[in-house]
Amino acid sequence: MAEVQVQEKGGKGGKVRSKKHNARVDMTPMVDLGFLLITFFMFTTTFSKPNIMDMKLPAKPDKTDNTPPPEIDLSNSITFLLGKDDKLYYHQLDQSGLTDPGKLSESTLDSEDIAKVIATAKARAKKKDIFTVIIKPTDDSKYENFVDILDEMAITKTDHYGIGEVKPWEKAIYDQRVGNK
Repeated sequence: MAEVQVQEKGGKGGKVRSKKHNARVDMTPMVDLGFLLITFFMFTTTFSKPNIMDMKLPAKPDKTDNTPPPEIDLSNSITFLLGKDDKLYYHQLDQSGLTDPGKLSESTLDSEDIAKVIATAKARAKKKDIFTVIIKPTDDSKYENFVDILDEMAITKTDHYGIGEVKPWEKAIYDQRVGNK
C-alpha cells in the first residue's frame, strides 16, 4: 500500500513529526482498461483458416460386382516412392521390369524437379487425359514430404493421383538402391 507522509512543525522544541495516511488505489479503471484492450485485440485480429486439402477417395467396391479391375497401362502412370533424406524415387515399370536398382530413378523433392518429372512422364503417356501419379511413402519418409508431394499435385494441376502402399518387390529394389538391409 502507498503511504503519504505529512510533516508538521510545531509543538515542543520544534520537532518534526510525520503522520502516516494510508492511500487507497482504486483498481477498477485499470481492470476496465485491460478488458477494453483484450476486446480491441480480439476484434482486430484476423483469424486464419486452417489449410485443408481436398482428397477424393474412391467409393467402396460392391461385393457382388464381379468385374475385374481395369488394367493400367504403365505409360499412363508414374509411381513416386518417398524415401529417406528428402529423396524421391520414381519408375514407370511393373514387377518384371523393375529388377535392377538402377532403373529406379532418383530426384529431390524440389518443386521444379517434381514438375519436370511429371511433365516428362506425361509427355510420354499414350492417354494424357488419364495420366495418373501413384504416391507411395516408404517407412523412411517424413510426413512433411508426403504433404509436399500432395501440394505439388495441386500446383502441377495433376487431377489423377493415388496413394498406395509400397509393394514388396518395390521395397526390395528401394532397399538395394538406398543401401538398407
